[in-house]
Amino acid sequence: MLEQFFYHPDEEVAGLFRPATEGDPATLASAEEESAIEYLAFLLEGECYAVPISEIREIVRVPPLTEIPRSPKNLLGVMKIRGEVLPVYDVKVKLKLAHERAGIAGPDAELEGIPSSSRILIVRDPDGDVGILVDEVREVIRLKPSTIEPLAPGIGGGDYLLGLAHLGSELVILLDVHKALL
Repeated sequence: MLEQFFYHPDEEVAGLFRPATEGDPATLASAEEESAIEYLAFLLEGECYAVPISEIREIVRVPPLTEIPRSPKNLLGVMKIRGEVLPVYDVKVKLKLAHERAGIAGPDAELEGIPSSSRILIVRDPDGDVGILVDEVREVIRLKPSTIEPLAPGIGGGDYLLGLAHLGSELVILLDVHKALL
């Protein structure tokens, strides 16, 4: 399933697809008629996040980025992929997982600090596609809308967090990536 999104076909993608863990039988009976939505799960600072896979155009390795002077705090730089120039953002700043963007563009680039598992998700956007730096792509998961829990009052997260879901014993945070870029 994910193979169509990877730019480098030599990457191993086996085992990336797993349905969400089943709930109790009473919940399952009512949820069977719901159709599941596929999400791409990824890691940011050790936490699992997910976005609808329909919003992902492709997944690429981190290429050299060009720094843009006086750019927004979360803009890492721009990359050129197959003749198209795309901005690349660090959503960790918006999510308050980091105090400042990663220094991976420009003359002071610290590419050694980027793990080899890091990828850029190219996200479809009506105003033009953009790249999002993630620490690791995990898998494609299927979630039924009834299994997604809304955020409890007081959690915060602005309007860019859509809810929470359970994947086995792991908690997955559903992200509205378009709002997280603003």
